Amino acid sequence: MSAVRSLRKLSRAAVTGSASRGGLPDALEHVAQAHRAHHPGASLEPLCRAYAVAEASHRGQTRKSGEPYITHPLAVTLILAQLGAETTTLTASLLHDTVEDTDVTLEQVREEFGAEVAYLVDGVTKLEKVDYGAAAEPETFRKMLVATGSDVRVMTVKLADRLHNMRTLGVMRPEKQARTARVTRDVLIPLAERLGVQALKTELEDLAFAILHPQEYERTQELVRRHAAGPDPLREVADAVRAVLRDAPVNARVEIRPRHALSVHRVAKKRGPLGGCDFGRLLILVGDDADCYAVLGELHTCFTPVVTEFKDFIAVPKFNLYQSLHTAIADAEGRVAEVLIRTHRMHRVAEAGVVALGDPHRQPGDGTEAADATDGERADPTRPGWLSRLLEWQNDAPDPDTFWAHLRDDLAQDREITVFCADPGSVTEAGVLHLPAGATCVDAAYACHGARAHACIGARVDGRLTTLGTVLRDGDAVQLLLAPEGASGPSPEWLEHARTPAARIAIRRWLDAHPEGSGPPQEPAAGSADDERLAAPPTAPRPGDSTAVAVGLPQSPVRLARCCTPVPPDRVTGFAVRGGAVTVHREGCAAVQRMTRAGRTALPVRWRPEAGGCRVTLLAEAFGRPHLLADLTETIAVQGAAVIAADVAPPREQRVRHTYTLRLPDATALPALMRAMREVPGVYDVVRATRSAL
Repeated sequence: MSAVRSLRKLSRAAVTGSASRGGLPDALEHVAQAHRAHHPGASLEPLCRAYAVAEASHRGQTRKSGEPYITHPLAVTLILAQLGAETTTLTASLLHDTVEDTDVTLEQVREEFGAEVAYLVDGVTKLEKVDYGAAAEPETFRKMLVATGSDVRVMTVKLADRLHNMRTLGVMRPEKQARTARVTRDVLIPLAERLGVQALKTELEDLAFAILHPQEYERTQELVRRHAAGPDPLREVADAVRAVLRDAPVNARVEIRPRHALSVHRVAKKRGPLGGCDFGRLLILVGDDADCYAVLGELHTCFTPVVTEFKDFIAVPKFNLYQSLHTAIADAEGRVAEVLIRTHRMHRVAEAGVVALGDPHRQPGDGTEAADATDGERADPTRPGWLSRLLEWQNDAPDPDTFWAHLRDDLAQDREITVFCADPGSVTEAGVLHLPAGATCVDAAYACHGARAHACIGARVDGRLTTLGTVLRDGDAVQLLLAPEGASGPSPEWLEHARTPAARIAIRRWLDAHPEGSGPPQEPAAGSADDERLAAPPTAPRPGDSTAVAVGLPQSPVRLARCCTPVPPDRVTGFAVRGGAVTVHREGCAAVQRMTRAGRTALPVRWRPEAGGCRVTLLAEAFGRPHLLADLTETIAVQGAAVIAADVAPPREQRVRHTYTLRLPDATALPALMRAMREVPGVYDVVRATRSAL
């Protein structure tokens, strides 16, 4: 209701003109009061000049409701001022429609108000110029996100603009209301959540809820009205909490935060009939982080804690900068109340998100405004990890529809996890990956290695060998196993495990570029009909093969058979296949006997003196025990071998067989590797395989 009263006053002031009181236009009075509440020393002179330009430019224009158009930029600016936006943002907000709807040019804005204000006005103007028709929506939001990536203040102005438009949407046709509400619900509300601007997000949610689900909204409002008509048991719990904290050496303020309409609706759907304490939560505000945990200790000591409801978002903040302790307590009468514990600064950021952090381009010591900028907790609040990732993959989206589909999926992820990837060559800083909850090793591979992840053939999570489809948990340490470049590629099944748009788009692009097949190349059974089709003549031998083997036909491409993976100094023989290539086997390989019986002619083969790296498959027989996989793969890594593929057979009678296909930098290191693997506790034999796991 306060917002509506303020809007009416703004309207009356705009109608009567720019009468000033002490140099301040009457229409700016509420904006100035809200701005000074957050920035007591801020100069109001830029706002006065911006208002004069906006009022003169929009004079004679009206909104659909019949109100003077100037009421719209004033209302948008008031919303941002109440959130704590700095002067530059408010100045741009007053002018955000002038370049689009009046004769004012961007160059005039730049000359009068400076390059920074002009940049923000230009960013908002570009968003408004794009048609919001159904076919144009994907491209609209692609441009919006690009603009946001350069300066999130562009998006905060847009969100405030949408909030005021949603407040006044009643004058539009019902179909226009529904369409605007759907776009708000599907994209703008999740973006507000991601930017941490909860004050805008919650009001937008309720406005969209009322338009899209009017019957459910009215039922929810009736529940709230009935609750408000009676005594509130949450007040009694709050009084009990205040009494406990008065006796504790903590200066704390206890408030009741009522749930907004959509939150009440969601709780009712989740829990069924609502109790008296379900219509709100307790908010406890303290001075510093240590006091948060002190209050938590007092509550869990003096009340019965609901352990499953405890979450520490101070130690591990949410992706949108949100920090708080969440818990729930039951009093002596069994009434359960949810409790939020945070500092005053955390509360400002929880309500206003990136807006509360001030000018993102402010340099320390330059004297410009920034709310709590001296805290230095966030080096770059304008580019949270989710936004950086989104800006990266949006460039790779092949068309607007793909972008739109992935955008909605990405914004639907409301929780983020942190995993650690210490792989060499990682494209991430310090090996820290921020991924949406539910992300798998496939997602980690593309986040960590980019296009190199096409060659990923496995992973270790917390030291244990695992599949690429394994879902990661918060705090996992991931080591990704990559095959030599060109030796492997994604398979269509990867799309079933990829959760992030970056991974899905990269996989689809690779599959589209390789329609002949995907995944690691498969060697058919030697001597079979497929052996003859080993494919048309290769243009170049696989890395490591031609340097390791010389044959009687020096110009023929050479392949080492995967059925027996020969390495120096094995005794070997070769067989010609269609296309002029030669496949080399160990002399004792069963495939050699089959091809000899079939009348195939063996070719003389010898190892080159300079033969170096090789590929080999080993079988490790062991007694099953915890951490055996981790110990074996660690031993393999210490010996300098790279794991290309690995497989663990189901245990039988407490025994287990591990199959590893490895690439060694030097064939002479094979005996030492096998000895080291045999020394792993529980391993009783390591032998060469007669057929590769691949």
